[in-house]
Amino acid sequence: KARKTDNNMTKAISLDTLLSSWVDCPSLSSVLVSELELDSRRVQSGTTFVAVILPKVDGRKYIETSIKQGANAVIAQACDVKAHGHIEIIDDIPVIYVDALDQCLSAIAGQLYTYPDMGLIGVTGTNGKTTITQLCAQWINLVGSKSAVMGTTGNGFLDNLQETPNTTCYAIEVQRILSSLAKQQAQYVALEVSSHGLNEGRVKALSFSVGVFSNLSRDHLDYHGSMEEYADAKLKLFTTHHCDHAIINVDDDVGAGWAKQLPNMLAVSLKPKNVDFEQAVYADHVAYAESGITIQFDGKFGKGTLYAPLIGAFNASNLLLAFATLMSLGFDKQDLLATAAQLQPVIGRMELFQTKGQARIVVDYAHTPDALEKASQALRVHCEGDLWVICGCGGDRDAGKRPMMAAIAERCGDKVVLTDDNPRSEDPALIMKDMLAGISDPAKVVVQHDRIKALSYALENASPLDTILLAGKGHEDYQILNSGTIHYSDRETAMQLLGLSS
Repeated sequence: KARKTDNNMTKAISLDTLLSSWVDCPSLSSVLVSELELDSRRVQSGTTFVAVILPKVDGRKYIETSIKQGANAVIAQACDVKAHGHIEIIDDIPVIYVDALDQCLSAIAGQLYTYPDMGLIGVTGTNGKTTITQLCAQWINLVGSKSAVMGTTGNGFLDNLQETPNTTCYAIEVQRILSSLAKQQAQYVALEVSSHGLNEGRVKALSFSVGVFSNLSRDHLDYHGSMEEYADAKLKLFTTHHCDHAIINVDDDVGAGWAKQLPNMLAVSLKPKNVDFEQAVYADHVAYAESGITIQFDGKFGKGTLYAPLIGAFNASNLLLAFATLMSLGFDKQDLLATAAQLQPVIGRMELFQTKGQARIVVDYAHTPDALEKASQALRVHCEGDLWVICGCGGDRDAGKRPMMAAIAERCGDKVVLTDDNPRSEDPALIMKDMLAGISDPAKVVVQHDRIKALSYALENASPLDTILLAGKGHEDYQILNSGTIHYSDRETAMQLLGLSS
């Protein structure tokens, strides 16, 4: 299903035209906008600075700095002192104030950075976003179209991902990257859409061909305050954003509730037919083996068998969600089934490292209680010896999940090593104290703050039949300490200790 892309997408437009849907400013018709920028440090001569109020910073404090850097104009968020439509001149540079600029920024940026006819897939949920987006992109590429991704492991084409500090970039950056990808002939982009991104309007003006919900479990309560607020933020993808098709995992209780109220909804389930949902893709049978997952499915798109070299029930769900997404976009079923076996596991997601005569190491990004439990359960199926679980918890984040993570490690693992994750500004010893509160038998647990030493200890004490789950960091190649960020990778550590070349 080919989509045409237009190469001539970057254009300069006058400031009054750019803002015409929000404010009338004919006096600014001579100001041409070719680049928008939120970060004053990146403003160059001719850039238009956008001074918006974000959760942690008020960009209006940097208006004068941006002008000194060469900004040709400033669009700033209005307030009681500077009303909507007010224009002031600072050093010959116009500053125009716009109400609720943070919420209309996505649409304003979309006027400048365009990508006509590019298909957008938005994936939200606590776990599975990276895997689903990357499976979609891999699959689209395998059947002969061109797809990119935006999310936790980077933005761009899968063979050339550019690092990003946030799962979902800020509104201007999202639009700019999408326009850039369209210029590089991307026909589809699969985006991870975080609850932060939805709450803060970062993808508000995007027109999603498909929206996907994977699951909801405890995470980010330091930001949202409650599970209800967290769920409400995720739901926004389907209620306050444009979304042609909603693909919902109804094996998740939250998803099952949403599916009953959403139009254009397709239910996806690993269980046999659920009478609650007429529009559905469901598994009649799922077989799990070390070599991969086989799903016999039925429902809206008829019967078929999917095989892919992935591990675990949650990846069976991710695979079926990706399949339903691409079928909803109009891809050919036989093409998808024929290429599924070529799909690759995602970097740092249930990624297996092994060498003869040593325990197997599986690196996974699981950093929530639910993800840790599911990763452990998935490995238990294939584990001949003991299952070791190595995990930690991040600092300056939801402290309530710390004892829960430790309790799950103890319940699901035969041997447990608690270690540091990203302590950030907190004392690692205090984070560990919070985790140990969830442990019922301290004799079963080893505490080793250094992640390399933690894995080394497990490997030295494990038998060749054992499996070691190294959880929490996945693809990350850094560790955030109180003293700063250092280079560190679970994947590199696993390869180094097993004597494998990277």
